[in-house]
Amino acid sequence: MATIPTDRSPDSTLAFLRAGYRFIGQRCERYGTDIFQTRLLLEPTICLRGRAAAELFYDADRFVREGAMPARGQRTLTGRGGVQGLDGDAHHDRKAMFMSLMTPTAVRRLGQLFADEWQARLPAWELAGTVTLHTEVASMLTRAVCAWAGVPLSDGELDRRTADLQAMIDSAAALGPRHWRGRLGRLRGEHWAGDLVERVRGGSLSPPDGTALRVIAEHRDGEGHRLPRRVAAVELLNVLRPTVAVARFVVFAALALHDHPAWRQRVRDDEATGQFVQEVRRYYPFFPVAAARVRRDFDWQGYHFPQGRRVLLDLYGTDHHPEVWPEPERFRPERFAGWPGDPFTLVPQGGGGHLTGHRCAGEWITIELMKRAVTLLTEVIRYDVPPQDLAVDLSRMPALPGSGFVVTAVRRVH
Repeated sequence: MATIPTDRSPDSTLAFLRAGYRFIGQRCERYGTDIFQTRLLLEPTICLRGRAAAELFYDADRFVREGAMPARGQRTLTGRGGVQGLDGDAHHDRKAMFMSLMTPTAVRRLGQLFADEWQARLPAWELAGTVTLHTEVASMLTRAVCAWAGVPLSDGELDRRTADLQAMIDSAAALGPRHWRGRLGRLRGEHWAGDLVERVRGGSLSPPDGTALRVIAEHRDGEGHRLPRRVAAVELLNVLRPTVAVARFVVFAALALHDHPAWRQRVRDDEATGQFVQEVRRYYPFFPVAAARVRRDFDWQGYHFPQGRRVLLDLYGTDHHPEVWPEPERFRPERFAGWPGDPFTLVPQGGGGHLTGHRCAGEWITIELMKRAVTLLTEVIRYDVPPQDLAVDLSRMPALPGSGFVVTAVRRVH
């Protein structure tokens, strides 16, 4: 039996926070392997990257999600009791609830709501002179996804809800004030979402049939029980929060158009737009890793995985693995021409299958919103990109261009 290479540090938590998205990849290159073990938050942890690793990681017979996410991530990003931490029949039941929301018609409707919000903001952008794209898109996505989900949202509370959702997204790998803002955003968000669920159950709020708020409020598990208020609130936020997080991908799409201006014309073609969006998702950093625990002892490629051991899959590193993606540090959307859709090679939002696995249920929404944004950025408006900090710091998780992507002189294409 081969010995898994071991990182020399007694605990690598601070090194992980310093290296960010490159932590696992740098050590895999150092040890000449796609697997090594270390200690994170003082706990023994196996780290993996690559296609074979992703296929292994999403094998539900070998791994469970219960107890894999560190508590600080549950207190900010995911909440407790949500679909991400479930296994077996409980996970299949909850995942089916989410997938029932992801019909092609529903996905297109959310895309249209987002496009309508964008169009409605254009007069203000034209008057403003300077616009920070990340701030604006996050606000538009909050309004659009709430309308889509059947969640009432007044103009007066838009900024607060957007800020809370953004704080949850921004805080999972943070220390200090960012982490505490995320915890406060999570507490306020769950209180707000829980009240909405109770209002639906009590009959004082009646969102349309098929909307996320109604489906989650009325969902019953395999034993006929409604979700507890707090869990229902977590799952409603699991619809709203990831949609608002797509603002980061929209900013990366704008950055890619800025850095590769030839693609502004190419994306007039729908097939090229799809290739461009997929390459943005592959190339730019989104979520760094996914976590699981070993269900029971097993051996893989000569390495032993003991029961209960935490395992991290390097999502960013798999999307940049040179054996999977030739010239991974080059932005080349044409690599997706004829791509077969392998569920274990492009994994910015997880790998494996959508219906029963732990791949993000909202991935189709992400792609739809990004396609809409690319069209809006290239066919609906023109803008200038002034000098600013567009560097993407890979030690910051989640990452974003330093300026949030500032544009000026926004004008509508006539």
